[in-house]
Amino acid sequence: MTDLTAFAYGLPKAELHLHLEGTLEPELKFALAARNGIELAEKTVEDVRATYDFTDLTSFLAVYYPAMQVLQTAEDFHDLAWAYLQRAAAQGVVHAEMFFDPQAHTSRGVPFANVITGYRRAAVRAQDELGISAELIMCFLRDFSAEYAMATLMEALPYKAWILGVGLDSDERDNPPAKFAAVFERAKAEGFFLTMHCDIDQVGSVDNIRTVLTGIGVDRIDHGTNIVEDPELVALAIEKGIGFTCCPVSNSFVTEQMKADEIVGLLRQGARVMLNSDDPAYFGAYVGDNYVALAEQAGLSEAELVQLAVNSFEASWLTPARRAAYIARVHEYAASHSAAIPV
Repeated sequence: MTDLTAFAYGLPKAELHLHLEGTLEPELKFALAARNGIELAEKTVEDVRATYDFTDLTSFLAVYYPAMQVLQTAEDFHDLAWAYLQRAAAQGVVHAEMFFDPQAHTSRGVPFANVITGYRRAAVRAQDELGISAELIMCFLRDFSAEYAMATLMEALPYKAWILGVGLDSDERDNPPAKFAAVFERAKAEGFFLTMHCDIDQVGSVDNIRTVLTGIGVDRIDHGTNIVEDPELVALAIEKGIGFTCCPVSNSFVTEQMKADEIVGLLRQGARVMLNSDDPAYFGAYVGDNYVALAEQAGLSEAELVQLAVNSFEASWLTPARRAAYIARVHEYAASHSAAIPV
């Protein structure tokens, strides 16, 4: 392990853009298929990885959703989240706000309760056994109807204490944020934090970012680096303290490069960007790996890595006291490694 990798892995950090369904490693996929009596088309781990030939968001989703058929019981969802949390702990994650997609499961007949109770048990276990604070963010699939999203929100209300916020993901084409404005208005009224995917290089990316910033009023934006195309929007996002949950390695799979220039440019302007792993089982990089990849691509200093980690807590939905305590841990880590502490 290089000094850079060791520093990046050990840096205390929050992960705010992580799809639990996107952490389904091939080995676990086979184990769950066997448990549930499901015959897979692929016969080996190598066969599974050979399907990971993504050129854009659409081709990724065509592989991503069919893989979820192995997730059936609360135990399956627990095992999926627990496997991720152990890997995250090994790469310095001390707080995770994790996306889950209930409609990807309820639409195929899996009860909502199976999904939420399994994930919740893993989150509680992570605090007890790993010392990781773990929360859940319920995402709506934007290629389903707004009515189905609202129905899912209503189904989630009995579990409100287990869900920190709501998000919006899946195929952005012809599914702009405005389609779900009423759902997010109700979610906000119920006390949920709000975030939305504004995926990279989509048709109407900047218009979608403007909508979520000035219309819907989200607390964070997932991806969102196309905001650099509108300097006035960048200034507004900085003024509002909006977090951008960037995912450099996954960017490099669905577009020509990892958007290093955009991420680093926003960082150096003072925007609250941070790094995350998105769907690490598919893109082959967990969050520490993303820190290393961007640092190597962009020549980041240790101080800039520290700033990214600080940003991850600043953009989190922790209480102010807990946020400050985690940031103090980042500063202590930086000082122990003689890295410059950002001001």
